[in-house]
Amino acid sequence: MNEQRDHVAAILDAWRAERPALDVSPVAIFGRITRIERYQAAAMREVWRRHQIDSGEYDVLAALSRSGPGYRLTPTELYRSVLVSSATMTERLDRLERRGLIARQRAGRDRRSVLVELTPTGRAVFDRAHPDLLATEAALLDGLPPPDRSSLAKLLAKLAALLEQQEAAQADQRAITG
Repeated sequence: MNEQRDHVAAILDAWRAERPALDVSPVAIFGRITRIERYQAAAMREVWRRHQIDSGEYDVLAALSRSGPGYRLTPTELYRSVLVSSATMTERLDRLERRGLIARQRAGRDRRSVLVELTPTGRAVFDRAHPDLLATEAALLDGLPPPDRSSLAKLLAKLAALLEQQEAAQADQRAITG
């Protein structure tokens, strides 16, 4: 079977010709991840446009939707879930609340604690956007057979776990050396 050529292959060939002693193998992975992300981002922009939300708002609606019946989380649970700062989360929650997609409520007796809850309108927006997102991403993978998709997903999970472990170890080291 012939290996398919892409833009990154041409870049690798050029570097190998110009600097044969230089190990450019990381470009074969990260160059492609970057290019794939550009295609995915362009496709997602269309999804967000169709549903009048942005990716950050979608992330919040998705986190609340997958939290289960009640569909509520604390702001801290939300920003940890979607990996943003508390300031960024506050900004997103303000926008979503103004649009009626979420509501903030005091959590029980602790007046300082707040719960963020998905409103029926927010649920409806998510329920329309989510299948559209999945279909759009599936279309990007159309030419890749299911066994290849599975292999790619496993390899990417392995890389992601490795990078997460390295990041955690570095954070631990920074905490120790302070």
